Amino acid sequence: MPKKRQPFKTFKPTSLATPASNTTPALLRQPDPKEGGACRVSQSCGLAKPTRNVNDILANLRRTSAGPSASRELPVNTPSVPPAIREILQIPETPAPSPRRPVRARVDSSGRRLPAGPPPPQSWVSQGSDASSSRRAARHLSANSLGLATATLPGAYLPEKESLIYLTLRKIALDWEVQRIYNQYHIYYLPDHLKSALIRFIGLVDSQGVSLADLKLILLPPVDAYWSSGDEDDDDDDNSDSSDLIVNREVTSLDLSGSVGKSLKLKEITELLFPPMPDMKSDEPQESWDEAEVSAPSPPRGLLPNLTHLSLALDRHGRDGISWKQLLALSSKATTITHLSLAHWPVPCFTPRARTSTVTSPQGQRIAYGGTNHYSHTIDHDWSEALLILRMLSRNLYELEYLDLTGCESWFKALSMTSDHDYVDWVGSWGKMTHIKLLPGWKPDADSPTSEQIAYVEANEAAASAERHIRAMRAGKGNFILVERDRVD
Repeated sequence: MPKKRQPFKTFKPTSLATPASNTTPALLRQPDPKEGGACRVSQSCGLAKPTRNVNDILANLRRTSAGPSASRELPVNTPSVPPAIREILQIPETPAPSPRRPVRARVDSSGRRLPAGPPPPQSWVSQGSDASSSRRAARHLSANSLGLATATLPGAYLPEKESLIYLTLRKIALDWEVQRIYNQYHIYYLPDHLKSALIRFIGLVDSQGVSLADLKLILLPPVDAYWSSGDEDDDDDDNSDSSDLIVNREVTSLDLSGSVGKSLKLKEITELLFPPMPDMKSDEPQESWDEAEVSAPSPPRGLLPNLTHLSLALDRHGRDGISWKQLLALSSKATTITHLSLAHWPVPCFTPRARTSTVTSPQGQRIAYGGTNHYSHTIDHDWSEALLILRMLSRNLYELEYLDLTGCESWFKALSMTSDHDYVDWVGSWGKMTHIKLLPGWKPDADSPTSEQIAYVEANEAAASAERHIRAMRAGKGNFILVERDRVD
């Protein structure tokens, strides 16, 4: 007889209807081997995970947030009543509205309007301000320590202060580290009268002054310009004469104040302004093998053929690397200079580093190596070497009309002294000079030590003595000369 089969039954666990049912044990489904794999309900195996939907969670949050601790008093809007009716009904006066939140001033200490949005981090502001202030202080110190902000050669072109050209050139000088790379192919094509002003601004802004690379960038055309022709079939004559065509005819002034002795040497300036001429050797055979080839010397063709104003003012606190030999070499080629500044130059000497050096003679005596030692000017009153250099300089710069000797009080006496045949010829070589500055370059305060005050008085006395000497030599023989010096009461 066939076995009676039972239908397969499934049981589903009851769903939790309310949050209170979370504490009751859950119904678990376990297989029952007696029922052929069917499941039975058991409460002895443990608790099931609570199943909570979104509505239950939100309801629970509403109940917890509505507690007594979270109760807040809502403002009650009391209707306004006319004063007469308020007195009859004895209604208290309506309280005054609470004051508005004060509006924060969106301006800085200088009164400038601040940009919208949150303020920048303090680290950004402090770091940027410190760096910019240190750069401005260094530039201000480099310009004022030399006294170059107002010391200019008369007749040299400078744009009017606060004009558009002035602000533009000054901005270029401030950002010169970027401009010298970004606009390296365009700076040369500035107008010639603006090149000298740009060189001056760069020297005032940079603590090291203008470098040789900066001068080449401004005065020489770019060699690898992207618009230059790349033809290789050009004639050799055109290439050889291209250097002769590189001139700045309208550049008449060159202000290198504060740069000489730091980033520039006089020898480099001479080689830049007056490059050496290449040796021209002809390929034609000589008529006689023992006859030397004679080539007619050509006058030097400089980079600035019309240069008349040259400023070589030095830093008062740093005079290293200055050579009077190199100045004489430069003056022998730049004979067209009419305005020259030698502010803060040291005493004229060929060997300034050999002042303490001595040599031993065959007789065993120790003799000074150079023409000037530490006691030449103070004890021996020997100015022969300084007078020789000044005489050579006056012969080279015979067109000089303006000479600035500010800060050269240590050798004012040499301008009025004579040693044998060496002296400064104020009638012949420098007979065209009409203005000379003999200023000490500094002035003691009321609290300065006595030694500085005495040195200041002696410097002005030497300048007055030089003025009397020049006027005596030019009495009825030369042009009138203006000697600019400090007047001491």
